[in-house]
Amino acid sequence: MYISEKKIEVRYAETDQMGVVYHANYLVWMELGRTKLIEELGFKYADMEKDGIISPVIDIEISYKSPVRYGEEAIVKTWIESYDGLRVTYGYEILNEQGALSVTANSKHVCVRKDSFRPISVKRQFPDWHEAYEKAKK
Repeated sequence: MYISEKKIEVRYAETDQMGVVYHANYLVWMELGRTKLIEELGFKYADMEKDGIISPVIDIEISYKSPVRYGEEAIVKTWIESYDGLRVTYGYEILNEQGALSVTANSKHVCVRKDSFRPISVKRQFPDWHEAYEKAKK
């Protein structure tokens, strides 16, 4: 299983009045982690979009454990939890600067045609991605 790591410098705008990262910002960080994982596997999501394919979230689970605060650096760990050629579930852990687990999460995606939202087979349409995901998944 391949695990990507993305460092995030917590900005003031990402926090609430208590100086704690606002909960919705973790979703943005997960996207940054997912994008980095895809790039480390040798691909760019933007290239898939140029081919008229998008990958919407169809399910998301997130559990908050401990806060990340303004001025800290967070680490987003991302991996492929499961993949079946049609759907992919990414796993995430977000650690605070002290290395404590702040968030665990999963997001499930499916690749669809942008114009019709009909699912596509990644294996058939993007065989290189399919092979890379098969090798990298948990």
